[in-house]
Amino acid sequence: MSVYETARINMIESQLRPNRVTDERLIGAFERIRRELFVPEHLRGVAYLDEDLPLGGGRYLMEPMVVARLTQAAAVASKEIALVVGAGVGYEAALISMLGRLVIALEDNAELARIGRAALVEHRIAAVNYVEEPLAQGHRPRAPYDVILFAGAIAEVPDEIVAQLGEGGRMLAVIRGETGPGRATLITRTGGVLAHRVIFDAATPLLPGFRPKPAFVF
Repeated sequence: MSVYETARINMIESQLRPNRVTDERLIGAFERIRRELFVPEHLRGVAYLDEDLPLGGGRYLMEPMVVARLTQAAAVASKEIALVVGAGVGYEAALISMLGRLVIALEDNAELARIGRAALVEHRIAAVNYVEEPLAQGHRPRAPYDVILFAGAIAEVPDEIVAQLGEGGRMLAVIRGETGPGRATLITRTGGVLAHRVIFDAATPLLPGFRPKPAFVF
């Protein structure tokens, strides 16, 4: 067994299962996806640590436990289509592709998208489509989505992306201000009405472009 395989098992047994990650389909996805391939080479040795990994330019790969609990709350079904906003290196998109039918990985950083595409090829995953466009607009051509996941914290959900969530859809995001804890939040659309439920606290770094707007000072 390689050092990475050992680290992957330890991640599942010490980070995921003790933190209420019980969905065996999701656990299976974490077993199959080699997280070390979704980070720059200098970070491979720490790929399985229980912390957010800095990717440069204010971008991070979310810690495994947060990814797992958000994805578990999404309850992705086999025929569903998902959008990952700020997909970065594509780790979350790869995991979701093991559960659903198609994932749109929306990313505006070409270098992160390059790493992600290479890792997807290594895994022979064809169910993730990278789209390099501005993040705040979502990706309307493939909407409505059954699941929308933000791969980083946001101050608020843009109306344009809310509009792309389908009936019965689930949106997952860590919502936070510049200070204080973030709130991992499940947003559902039922009968056209949105409902919000906080799942857990998370210190996930904010996605650039989704930071709180400066307060107006008189």
